[in-house]
Amino acid sequence: MSGLKKTLVIAVIVIAAVGVGWYAYHRYRVKQEMKYPKFYSGNGRLEATEVYVSAKIAGRIDQIFVKEGDLVHKGDKLVQMQTNTLEAQKAATIAQIKACESNYKKSEAAVKLKENDLKYAKYKYDQQKKLFSTNATAEQQFKEAETLYYNALAQLDTAKAEVLSSKAQIEVQKAELQKIEADIDDSLLIAKYDGRVQNLLAHEGEVLSAGGRVMNIIALTDVYMTFFLPTSIAGKVAEGADVKIVLDAAPEYPIPAKVTFIDPVAQFTPKSVETQVEREKLMFRIKASINPELLEKHLELVKTGMPGVAWVKLNPNAKWEDCPGKINIRPATPPAIKADQDKKAAEAQSKSTPAPKAAEPAKKDSPKPADKQK
Repeated sequence: MSGLKKTLVIAVIVIAAVGVGWYAYHRYRVKQEMKYPKFYSGNGRLEATEVYVSAKIAGRIDQIFVKEGDLVHKGDKLVQMQTNTLEAQKAATIAQIKACESNYKKSEAAVKLKENDLKYAKYKYDQQKKLFSTNATAEQQFKEAETLYYNALAQLDTAKAEVLSSKAQIEVQKAELQKIEADIDDSLLIAKYDGRVQNLLAHEGEVLSAGGRVMNIIALTDVYMTFFLPTSIAGKVAEGADVKIVLDAAPEYPIPAKVTFIDPVAQFTPKSVETQVEREKLMFRIKASINPELLEKHLELVKTGMPGVAWVKLNPNAKWEDCPGKINIRPATPPAIKADQDKKAAEAQSKSTPAPKAAEPAKKDSPKPADKQK
């Protein structure tokens, strides 16, 4: 019995030592992870850039081509402003340009005429000058030829000035025409982003001032989540760090993202954000953006305002399998995206498959001519 007791005592000591060692190692790992965490999370909501569609110049809304909730693509027509006044101004400017061009041609013709007059006047002046130098003509005739020459020279300069003035007026009117045409083009408001119409702020028939807003659009290719991290963690986050966004509505389908902005100025914790470390009062705002190429593939399924959690990788060498958030690193395709992919695949297949040819009618045997009776 004494030997058995010794064995039991040794076994208890060994188990206790192993337990103490495991506990110490576990505590050490916990402290190391707290001191050098590999992942950290913050709460937030999906957001997107909001774009306001506004009128460049004052005018009346003629037609609105979309309604609230519509999905629009870059280049789609949104609003047409009335252009009656601009079209009238364009017609008047074109008429003015034609008048200026006519004056320009007349001025050029006058220049040629004045040049001929100057040649004749110079000939007479040179002739009288030679004669006067030899006392072969009267001084009065010389003075008249001289006056005629200088008058012709002055008239030519005036005609050339009129040509330059007419040309300048043409350029001014052409510039005005370009401005009017630009205003006409800007009267058709088009989408600059792929997005969804959120609110119509004006309606057909309303008059807007310059810069008046017609609607706002959510740019669905610039979707991100803003979350807050404490000062002890924010300094360990690098721009471009990997992020997994886990939405409350679909926790089994994490969305990959990247850190694209770290606020350089700390701020107090917003009341809407629950933090794990309550003693941390100052927080840094972090922005994690979703890849635009991924968003473009599923624009119809993108919805903003959904709450969730953003897990950011602090150590670039860490593996998502070790994330305490238990993120599903190999998620299946979400049903909505799967249905969308199947729909697009079916449409592509229907376009590539040629339509079956219609069955040709069977050819009837033509009756043979009866044999002639011999």
